[in-house]
Amino acid sequence: MTKLCALHEAVTRFISDGNLIYASGFTHLIPFAAGHEIIRQGFKDLVLARATPDLIYDQMVAAGCARKIIFSYMGNPGVGSLRRMRAAIEGGKLDWEEYSHFSMISRLQAGASGLPFMPMNPTGAQDLAEQNPNYRQLQDPYTGADVVVVPPLIPDVAIVHVQRADVNGNAHVWGILGEQRLAAFASQHVILTAEEIVDEAVIRSDPNRTLIPGMVVDAVCHVPFCAHPSYTQGYHDRDNEFYLAWDEISKTEESVQDYLDEWVYGISDRAAYWEKLGPKVHQRLQAGERLSEPVNYGDY
Repeated sequence: MTKLCALHEAVTRFISDGNLIYASGFTHLIPFAAGHEIIRQGFKDLVLARATPDLIYDQMVAAGCARKIIFSYMGNPGVGSLRRMRAAIEGGKLDWEEYSHFSMISRLQAGASGLPFMPMNPTGAQDLAEQNPNYRQLQDPYTGADVVVVPPLIPDVAIVHVQRADVNGNAHVWGILGEQRLAAFASQHVILTAEEIVDEAVIRSDPNRTLIPGMVVDAVCHVPFCAHPSYTQGYHDRDNEFYLAWDEISKTEESVQDYLDEWVYGISDRAAYWEKLGPKVHQRLQAGERLSEPVNYGDY
């Protein structure tokens, strides 16, 4: 059976108000199209977890989708603050939990492994541990030394963007690898968005590149350019101009609402979004080509 469906259908089917959502991707492969679809469908009271919230969660918070944010770094990368998220936290409108990157990934590792907690060596994040009650200390039964532990993170839904996948959800990822695999295995449901839907033979031709196996995927959605304004290695570049522009847009609630009205509520899907960006932006974001050397897996 194929798991292929429209992104609108996948979001409707697997996401509910109050869910804990993990939108994965580190630097690239950030599933902005799915975030916009969640905004369009008007979900509320979501708990948004992500190592680096990026603009995707700033927009979802501004749209009123979230009641809580779980994160390990907050910022508009290379530019400054996530203004709407910071304003919501400082105004008491958004609950939050902060972790170090390593402890956030440790929480996903615990969730993916079915463990009640994950031990870590003490790190330089002692100030976080003092403010966040989810950091605990236990005694190592082997050495007697203290170890830090964090609880599992088990999202209701993980959203993972990939370069290519087959209709069953077996997916290839290359470039910078983030927490996609851990997020997928830790979550109750997985929505996979892909630049390309390819034949199963393409996936089988390079098994070491299959980061996400279809057995953990619930829905596969063909969504080219899903990651804009972040990038997808080999498909389009990062739109640095937009990250700079968002810093200005996000200064006021009114300008953010104008953006959402035009670029989220005012369009039907990611294809319409990409068309609206126009050919000049398309040309500016062309990825170019740098091919890897072929790999011989042998005849067996």
